[in-house]
Amino acid sequence: MEKLQREVRFLKAYSLILTTVLIAFFFMAFRTDFGKQRFQEIDVERINVVEKDGTLKMVIANGERQHPGMSEGKELAPRKRQPGLIFFNSAGDECGGLVYDADKKDGAGMVYSVDQYRNDQIMQLQYMQDLEGSKARTYGLKIWDRPDDFTLTRQNQVHDSLKTLKDEKVYEAVMKQLVAEGKYGTERLFVGRTWKDEVGLFIRDSKGKVRIKIYVDKQNQTKIETFDEQGKPVTK
Repeated sequence: MEKLQREVRFLKAYSLILTTVLIAFFFMAFRTDFGKQRFQEIDVERINVVEKDGTLKMVIANGERQHPGMSEGKELAPRKRQPGLIFFNSAGDECGGLVYDADKKDGAGMVYSVDQYRNDQIMQLQYMQDLEGSKARTYGLKIWDRPDDFTLTRQNQVHDSLKTLKDEKVYEAVMKQLVAEGKYGTERLFVGRTWKDEVGLFIRDSKGKVRIKIYVDKQNQTKIETFDEQGKPVTK
């Protein structure tokens, strides 16, 4: 009888200890405020940086798990993107990022983009290089103008509507017209090295026409060129 009582007391103590440990593990598993942690090394495919309310502010990810982008609080359709960092503002829009990669087919490159509010990039610091054939490269600073009334959300709506028509000719005609009107942005300036090994300043007008080129060509000749609205040289 005494032996049985000892075994019962042991089982009670064991149950109490086990229950305490399980409760501790339970609270640790659901704890959200771990404070500052330090790691010597960590392997991860994606990190989401969020505010306390869960608002997404930045994603660091590999290519497979990269965020597709967001406009007006809505996530865009899945698409292939390069690894890197994507930034998001408090209005629920992607607002820039840093992406990079390299392979024989698509070449090598790294791009840091700054996006217009609820639109695509208006400024990029970029580097691109062909890894086959010509081995040409270009790098520098590029800026665009973009309209305020044709947001990224509106672009996607137009694109989806045209696709539902299943008429490639209509799609191409409308897209060509929208591009000509500058709805998808107009390149205005590039400072850097071109694919033709020209290094200098290249300025375009509001329609995207090259108007001023100040550069050194690949023969190390300095050139200053201006053009009219039709693209014809004015002075050299």
